Amino acid sequence: MKISQALDKIDEKQLFVPAFQREYVWKRDDAKQLVDSLIKEYPTGTMLTWETNTPPELKGPHKYNEKQGAVRILLDGQQRLTTLYMLIRGDLPPYYTAPEILNDTRGLYVNVETRELEYYKKLKMENDPRWQNLTDIFQRKVRAKDVVRSLEDRGEEVPRERDDLIDDNVKSIENILDREFPEQTIPVKASIREAIDIFYKVNASGVSLTEAELALAQISGYWPQARDIFKAKLTELEKRGYTFKLDFIVYALLACLYHSGSNMHFLHDQKNDGPIQEAWKKLESQTLDYVANIMQSHAFIDHTDEVNSIYALIPIITYCFQQDGHLTGLQIKKLVKWFYYAQIRTRYVSQLPQKLDRDLKVVKDSTQPFDDLLQIIKDERTLEISPDEFVGRAISHPLYPMMRWYFKSKGATCFTTGIKLSQSMGKKYALENDHIFPFSKLKAAGYGTDNRIKYALAQEITNRAILTQIANRTKSATNAEDYLAEIAAKNPDSLARQCIPDDPELWKLENYERFLERRREMLASELNGFLSSITDLAVGDVPITLEEMISEGESEELEFKQTLRWDVNEGRVNKELEAVVVKTIAAFGNSFDGGTLLIGVADSGDAVGLEQDFACLGDADRDRFEIHLRNLFAQAFGQNFTAGKLKISFPEVAGVEICKIEVRPSDAAIIVSGKDKNGVGYERLYVRSGNSSPEMPLSEIPAFLSKRFKAA
Repeated sequence: MKISQALDKIDEKQLFVPAFQREYVWKRDDAKQLVDSLIKEYPTGTMLTWETNTPPELKGPHKYNEKQGAVRILLDGQQRLTTLYMLIRGDLPPYYTAPEILNDTRGLYVNVETRELEYYKKLKMENDPRWQNLTDIFQRKVRAKDVVRSLEDRGEEVPRERDDLIDDNVKSIENILDREFPEQTIPVKASIREAIDIFYKVNASGVSLTEAELALAQISGYWPQARDIFKAKLTELEKRGYTFKLDFIVYALLACLYHSGSNMHFLHDQKNDGPIQEAWKKLESQTLDYVANIMQSHAFIDHTDEVNSIYALIPIITYCFQQDGHLTGLQIKKLVKWFYYAQIRTRYVSQLPQKLDRDLKVVKDSTQPFDDLLQIIKDERTLEISPDEFVGRAISHPLYPMMRWYFKSKGATCFTTGIKLSQSMGKKYALENDHIFPFSKLKAAGYGTDNRIKYALAQEITNRAILTQIANRTKSATNAEDYLAEIAAKNPDSLARQCIPDDPELWKLENYERFLERRREMLASELNGFLSSITDLAVGDVPITLEEMISEGESEELEFKQTLRWDVNEGRVNKELEAVVVKTIAAFGNSFDGGTLLIGVADSGDAVGLEQDFACLGDADRDRFEIHLRNLFAQAFGQNFTAGKLKISFPEVAGVEICKIEVRPSDAAIIVSGKDKNGVGYERLYVRSGNSSPEMPLSEIPAFLSKRFKAA
């Protein structure tokens, strides 16, 4: 297909881009390289299209009508074709809106004598008629003879050879419209699933799309609105200072659903449609905001541009997702402490998927995940920060944002404005890093670019203070000795809160390296103290252990069951015992506060384990036991309640493994259906009363429902 024909088909609504395709991400250099190859008649790749009568959701406002018959869907090559559309038509293609064009590559100029390509530069092009906008050439607004006449009007001689060269070059540009864009076509008989699989295979063999982007394409195939829905939430988070790409959302979904960071194939199957939409509903409405609140209020992270690797948030998001957004103060402290160390010890800078795999398994299986995750970091690198780690380190080093977070935690203020660093408002109060000893003074003293080692010392993070933008603009190149003396006189605490030595001798330019040494020591000591003290427990912070819970006996929020289905009195399988467990779960779900059921614990409080239940399920292990439980609950309560309100774990107590089922309050009344001994069907509502789960009398149900579920 010729390039001109492809563009015409876009305008004639015969060639479309599916909704699962990513945004336009090419940069200006990509556009230049493409046009350069086309002018020189180099190969430029192919496009993959799918001819179909049943297209997927399309990008743009157009809605497919079956009266159109078969249309072409562009699966591969859309970045190139979009680039050509914008450069040739001078407009955006109809399938993209302006926000989806991450880089506008229009306005490319060409020197029609040299064929040099460049984006507009006034000094270079303003008075040189050889430089012309490519779009004007494609649209025949400029011709070779126009350029020649302009040159002659300037008094330049244009001999025949030069005239011919300009003419040939303009024609080589115009001929791009007739260049063939080799097309491979998927036949009309292919299904949407098959087309997406082919799209995946084509892109998986190259480097144009990441695994997460390919997974998002698969998700969008069975959930067409996914991309737009995700982007709406990203826009909302960005307003709070938390900027993520769509990749991040895919990683979060993979982690919450499968506790994996590497196997994106888990998300490809259409069976994920329901679970992913349910998981996203919880992420969008609860978990992502909850995590952002924790990081802002407890970790002092106001913007993601302060974060070395945002993927350290994935284990935190997964944990909060599991916990339904209900963390204790101690749990929050532990995850914040781990996050800090994950940043300064660059946990996810390399081998991201593999490290996420390991860490997410810990989040899934451990009863104290962030203690265990911190130990993993400690096994690989020392946690203690040494003064030597600051030597020659610039602001790109992860210790720099750690300094910022620590200063915020101390209530540090901007030296000039007095505004707290954690409460800056507006662009002119945005936080900036400032040289305490001005670089201009250091450069004059021999710390310039001529000496690599001394230059690194001049840029070291220990020569930085955090100021608001407005303060940094007014400070100028004041000597450190005068500047710090003025600050100390006005507000001496402000220097201490940013770990700046209070010895005036160290503020003199000739003592600059002594200043650095002292501040390195102060920063290392205070950061180590701060990090180690995060989880120091105040009175009441110590969580109750499971053993202590059991020792206190059954209550309105705790019940024991020795087995799930093995009748210890009759020595046989008794499925009626499962009905009792279902009744208990329903009662906890109907209560105001939920509750916990422990299976494998006798009424006496003795932990007896799960071996008898394992045996009657065919020598099962805990994985098969959990599957059996979830199937039992899904049949009784549905998948939404089972997945969203029940947390099943297998802690060890007194040397044996038990099953712990934590039940969160249901959003709607849970009615248990069944049949009595005579085969007559019934529907019953169970509630907690003390340490039992009786049936609610019919006469009391309306009043109970009105009180318990009035918010819903």
